[in-house]
Amino acid sequence: MRKKNFAVILSGCGHQDGAEIHEATLTLWAIHKNGADFQCYAPDIKQHHVLNHLTGQEMNEKRNVLIESARIARGKIASLATFAPDSVDGLVIPGGFGAAKNLSSYAFDGAKCTVNSDVVAAIKAVHAAGKPIGALCIAPVILAKVLGNVTLTIGQDQGTADHLAAMGARHQPTMPGEIAIDRERKIVSTPCYMLNSRVDQIAEGADNLIRAMLELMD
Repeated sequence: MRKKNFAVILSGCGHQDGAEIHEATLTLWAIHKNGADFQCYAPDIKQHHVLNHLTGQEMNEKRNVLIESARIARGKIASLATFAPDSVDGLVIPGGFGAAKNLSSYAFDGAKCTVNSDVVAAIKAVHAAGKPIGALCIAPVILAKVLGNVTLTIGQDQGTADHLAAMGARHQPTMPGEIAIDRERKIVSTPCYMLNSRVDQIAEGADNLIRAMLELMD
């Protein structure tokens, strides 16, 4: 039986200005743990800004989202512009502020945000093919913006839930490690660090999300 293959879209490296490293790594762990495989992608674009993760202060330097994401992927990553939906069985987007600053403008524009064109194309193509999509932490806001009428979770934050509603989505409250499943539209989400979660709860959420996506593939 052929292994299922996931595309994982990364948004840099580091939770304040890129992909959340625990969420990204534990998503990859969950994929392999459940007998599937993955290919990492990231847009080949400038990072919005670079933050010192010790102080939270902005640094006077420029970085590239694809190059930074390659740190997590151990160099095995492709430009999102080359993504072919036929090559995968599902798509996953880990969170971190990179999802809200690099993949989209949600961190600055809220419900009126825009989404990177390569990210939009990948989501729409996978969704149109009837394949499942997963999103962790803040990344569900991207799915709300692109797909609109879907059920998602970002945990318990009412302000973000209101933004989801403004983009046409429905919010399902969750606790650490839990997931929300929109079976009709094949969307799975988990709150991760949108809540005050421990790293083992991040792993639990990622594992539950990947297992749910594999069930939706069948």
